[in-house]
Amino acid sequence: MKTTYRAMQVTRPGVLELVERPMPAPGMGEVLIEVEACGICGADASDIERADPALQPPRVPGHEVVGRIAALGEHTPSIWKVGQRVGVGRLGGHCGECVQCRQGHFQLCLDQPITGASRDGGYAEMMLARATGLVSIPDELDAEAAAPILCAGIATFNALKKCGAQAGDTVAVLGIGGLGHMALQYARRMGFRVVAIGRGRDIAEDALKLGAHLYINTHQEDATAKLKSMGGAQAIVSMIDHAETVSALLAGLAPEGRLVVLNPGKEPLTVPAGLLVGGQRSILGSITGTPYDNEKTLNFSVLADVRPWIETMPLEKAQDAYQRMKSGDVRYRMVLTMR
Repeated sequence: MKTTYRAMQVTRPGVLELVERPMPAPGMGEVLIEVEACGICGADASDIERADPALQPPRVPGHEVVGRIAALGEHTPSIWKVGQRVGVGRLGGHCGECVQCRQGHFQLCLDQPITGASRDGGYAEMMLARATGLVSIPDELDAEAAAPILCAGIATFNALKKCGAQAGDTVAVLGIGGLGHMALQYARRMGFRVVAIGRGRDIAEDALKLGAHLYINTHQEDATAKLKSMGGAQAIVSMIDHAETVSALLAGLAPEGRLVVLNPGKEPLTVPAGLLVGGQRSILGSITGTPYDNEKTLNFSVLADVRPWIETMPLEKAQDAYQRMKSGDVRYRMVLTMR
C-alpha cells in the first residue's frame, strides 16, 4: 500500500488545496476506504465556507463517498471485508450507546460524526470511516452514479416514504435541482401523480423527462391556485430554503395533506394554525437516514432504474467543481472521481 494519498483540504474558508497526506490506519471499529468517487452536495458549502482555520490538519469535505475497503480496524463487524464496495453518507456512523440509539433511532444518534464536517470526508483518495456508518453498494451501480444517491437520493426517497401519500395521489415536488431531480424520479416510480414546481421554462422539459406529469412555472402561474384547481396535493415535498415561497404553498395542500421539509433555510415558516387544524394538515421535517435506509434507497434505484443526472470532474479540479455547484451551473449533480 502507498504511504501517502492525495486530498483536497480546506486550507482557509472557501479555498480547497490539493495536498499529500500520510496514509492513516483505521482505529477500533473503523475501516480505511479507497475512494473511487465523491459527490459534491450543496451542504458541502457550509463545511467549506465556514471551516475552522485553526483546525490542524485542515478538514477534508465530502459526504457522498463510494469506494472499497482497503483495511479493517480491530473489532470491525465480520460483514465487512477488504475489497468490499461501500459508501458513506452525511451521517458518519451511530455510537450504539446513546438514548436515541438504544431506541433504534440511529439516524438521530447524539454522538455520531458528520462526514466532511466533524471528521474528514471523501474529497480524497483515502478516508477513514466508522463501520456503523458503512453502506453496501450494489454491483449494478457504478461509483459515480451511486455517490449522489447516498445523500440526495436517500433524502428524497425517505421524504417521499414519509409524505403520507398513496399510489395515485398528487405529490408536488418544490424545487427542481440536485434534490428535486431525484425526487421526481422516485415519486413517479412510487405511483404518484407528480407535479414539479420550479422557476422558469428552462427546466420544464427536464422535469417531464424525469417523471413529472405536470410542470408549474412559478414565473407564469400561481402554483397554489393550480394545486387547488387539481383538488390539492396530498403531499408537497420542499427542497428549497425560501420560507415565503414554502409558506405560501401550504394552502395548496389537500385536507390531511402533508408538507415535508428537507431544506430548513434560515427564516421561519409562516403557518396559519387554522389551515392546519381545519383540514388536519401537517408539517414534517425529514433527515437523510440510516445506512440500512441508504441500502434500501440504492436497491430501489436499481429496481426502478433511477439514476442521478451527473457531471464528473477529477479530484484535483475540486475547487472548480465546487464553484460550479455553488453557481447552479450543474445538471444536476457534480461528482469527483479519483481515477
